[in-house]
Amino acid sequence: MAEFNVGDKAVYPGHGVAEVTDIQHREISGARLEFYVLRVLDNGMKVMVPKHNADAVGLRRIVDAPQIDEVYGVLRRRDEKISTATWNRRYREYMEKIKTGSLVEIATVLRDLRLLRNDKELSFGERKMLDTAKNLLVQELALAKGQPESAVEEELEALFET
Repeated sequence: MAEFNVGDKAVYPGHGVAEVTDIQHREISGARLEFYVLRVLDNGMKVMVPKHNADAVGLRRIVDAPQIDEVYGVLRRRDEKISTATWNRRYREYMEKIKTGSLVEIATVLRDLRLLRNDKELSFGERKMLDTAKNLLVQELALAKGQPESAVEEELEALFET
């Protein structure tokens, strides 16, 4: 179980990188519980996660160097079969991957939608999802690599130039 301290950065699935701003104790139904208080960096949203439930909701540390390499490996792979399901089924599949909070899964969504976009017009929902996946990837990779988001975004764009 990952332990976080005030000031630590953590990834909250579906929302991206958050900062632990406080650890609070609350009494709920007679039980004293500890909560991580998070502020999502992207939009300032405040989230409280029960400490004992942090793993279950997928709260995790920022990716490290080996995980970064794995993410770039996924993005470079071009031999994967892209789902040929209807766009709404594909949308649900990709949404599930984004909700896992796994940067590798999110990279898969970004790669597949970018490659799909080369062949056909994406639906409005797919375009929104592509943006979400890109934003989640860029934000965490920039933090993990200690680079500005703009540099990471350019790097990702370069991977898909044909």
